[in-house]
Amino acid sequence: MKKLLNVLTAGMLITVCFTGCGVPKNTVHSSDDLKGKVIGTQLGTTGYIFAGDIENAKVEGYNKGADAIQALKQGKIDAVIIDSEPAQEFVNKNKGLQILPDVFAEEEYSIAYKKGNDELGKKIDDALTKLKENGKLDEITSHWVGNDPDRVSYVPEKDMERTGVLVMATNAEFPPYESMENGEIVGIDVDMMNAVCDELGLKLKIDNMEFDSIIAAVNSGKADVGVAGMSVTPEREKNVSFTQGYASTKQVIVVRED
Repeated sequence: MKKLLNVLTAGMLITVCFTGCGVPKNTVHSSDDLKGKVIGTQLGTTGYIFAGDIENAKVEGYNKGADAIQALKQGKIDAVIIDSEPAQEFVNKNKGLQILPDVFAEEEYSIAYKKGNDELGKKIDDALTKLKENGKLDEITSHWVGNDPDRVSYVPEKDMERTGVLVMATNAEFPPYESMENGEIVGIDVDMMNAVCDELGLKLKIDNMEFDSIIAAVNSGKADVGVAGMSVTPEREKNVSFTQGYASTKQVIVVRED
């Protein structure tokens, strides 16, 4: 927002601009206004795919959702398409931004695993089913989402025999699902996978990487699973398999405040 100060100097009234000057006014008030606009998204995400289908729009891809948000604040782009929970986190931390009421698209997050590794897929599916039935998954989510989340992480069981390691590929730029906090990767996905590993008797190891590298890491066997607020798409299903869904979300539009 512009902050202006009227100053009387030598009999003339001049206006001095301190902050926000030069940033264009918001022109996106609904999804229909995205036509022909410059839209920022995180590379490799479904938001990036959706933005590419908008008529005459120019899509700017960023390695981090936070970078797209900064570009929006600086007036370099007109809007950001991103998942609703990270959108709310970014708007809470960045004054002068708003989320439009339009729901751009609805999605469900799932866990990716290597094609053919159906034994692992079934074990994770069974663990997810149990976590849903006993309420642990809802409890984990409640610590990170809501009006006043306490951001208390799930504590893995200590006195448990672990028979192996499960390597999770993620991108810690997607709060509240995964982000860096005091040098540690925290969030819903991390807590959920620690709970899954408790069910499977495995130790969780997390590899942080660019979002659009996760599928390749799982496909190559570098990682056992990909967990990063990832939706199932036909393109992704060509390379990896997916478990049942564990969270529902929607794609929303973030713009500068009017």
